Amino acid sequence: MFSIIVRTSFVFMLVCGLLYHLAVTAIAQIVMPYQANGSLVKDEQGTVIGSELVGQSFTDPKWFHGRLSSIEYAADGSGSPNYAPSHPDMLARTLESVEQWEIHNPQVARDQLPIDLVTNSASGLDPHISIQGAKAQIPRVSAQTGIPLEELERMVEEHIKGRELGFLGEPVVNVLLLNIDVSHHLK
Repeated sequence: MFSIIVRTSFVFMLVCGLLYHLAVTAIAQIVMPYQANGSLVKDEQGTVIGSELVGQSFTDPKWFHGRLSSIEYAADGSGSPNYAPSHPDMLARTLESVEQWEIHNPQVARDQLPIDLVTNSASGLDPHISIQGAKAQIPRVSAQTGIPLEELERMVEEHIKGRELGFLGEPVVNVLLLNIDVSHHLK
């Protein structure tokens, strides 16, 4: 009886712990290798510069900025302090973010500031901003780069990702991909 239990346990460990994972990995590599390898974005030389799935910190005014990160964009962990909107630390951080926005984006009034640009997502790694968040930054990016407003507007439109499955979530813009497009126009 004991040997049957040990053999059965060994077989299940082999099947569930090793063979299943090897099969799923192999299928993913064949069916969707780009996604299976982390949706890595590479430059012209083939150097990895980021992932479509993980937000990055852009602080230079010539780039579009993403959402705030309470974990400093460390992809080895994710999370948020989960403060309520009324928590003093959350209120102070949000007010500081609004003040910074006004300093760097004087062309856009405070009441036109999209909330996603001064708050963080639940994971702290969100690579997307709202369409309004991207469009609100166009005047600053244009002033810093010399790229015409109309051209930046076109770039934002090209980088809009629609709703998941056509009905889940809101349309968003991937900040890394948009900034790569901006960098190509600066060359």
